[in-house]
Amino acid sequence: MKRNYLLIILFLIGICLACTWYLFSQTHALAPNLSFTTISGKKIELAQLKGNPVIVTFWATDCASCVKEIPDLIDLYQQFHPKGLEIIAITLYYDIPSHVVEMSKRFPIPYDVTLDLKGDYAKAFGQVELTPTTFLISPTGEIVLEKTGLFDVANMKQEIQQLLKG
Repeated sequence: MKRNYLLIILFLIGICLACTWYLFSQTHALAPNLSFTTISGKKIELAQLKGNPVIVTFWATDCASCVKEIPDLIDLYQQFHPKGLEIIAITLYYDIPSHVVEMSKRFPIPYDVTLDLKGDYAKAFGQVELTPTTFLISPTGEIVLEKTGLFDVANMKQEIQQLLKG
């Protein structure tokens, strides 16, 4: 009986140690160092945005979830941009540029929008193929959140607030 009890205790300690090691060994990937030219002609270097939280979202004009997410991104931008948040929306390579420009005017989108005509940006972010795919980058340049599909707005606000405090 004592032996079984000891084995159970050792097993539980082992699991706790493994979980602790796993949690502390996880490091966030650094965001790629990319340069963008927006649809308005603005030049952006992702590395120059260090010091601010950044949302990079991959989307497409024919993606219903992406279109549904635009008002949430606009709200995040309006609420947090004055505090330092930047948002870059990147369309996937197959999206028609004129459709992107028309949609950015229809909403109107206040944050930066760029085209990934050759798929280089999607590749740099780990071969993004599905939309929407959203990355939250910390002020230190680490990717702290990656979400494929609609993101949870309340959770995103909380994450941004934490990054702005840090």
